[in-house]
Amino acid sequence: MELKPLEALKLWHDVELDLVRDNRPDLSLRQIVILLTVYLEPPPHTVRGLAKKLGISKPAITRALDTMGRLDLLKRKRDESDKRNVLIQRTVTGSVYLTDLADSVITRAREIGPRETSKPSQASTNEAASSTTDESKDTTP
Repeated sequence: MELKPLEALKLWHDVELDLVRDNRPDLSLRQIVILLTVYLEPPPHTVRGLAKKLGISKPAITRALDTMGRLDLLKRKRDESDKRNVLIQRTVTGSVYLTDLADSVITRAREIGPRETSKPSQASTNEAASSTTDESKDTTP
C-alpha cells in the first residue's frame, strides 16, 4: 500500500486516537520507540545499548523504562553474567499492548483502502473510447 503524505498523517492520527480513546497506557513517542525496539529487535537490550542505538541519553532511557516498568510493559533484570548490566526484558502486558497497537494500525490502514496503482488496460481504454464514439453517433432528438 502506498500512501500520500496526508493519508500517512491521517493513519498516524487515527491510530494514536485509538490509543487515546482506549483504556491503554498513554505513552510518549520516546516510550513507544523504546518499547518497539525491545520487541522488534533481538535481545539482549541494555540501557547503554538502547541509548546508543536510538541516540537518546541514558537518563532519558531510564526515565522511560521507569514509566514502562510501572505499567508492566517492560521489566529490568540484573545480567547474571555481568552484574554491572541491567537487561531490559519483554512482558506479557507489553506484548498484548503492541498486538493491540498493530491491530489498530491494520484496521485503520484498511479504512484508507487499497489504492489503484496500475494504469487502465488497453482493452478498457478501447471500450471507453468505443462507447464514447457510439454515443456521439446517437442522433435521437
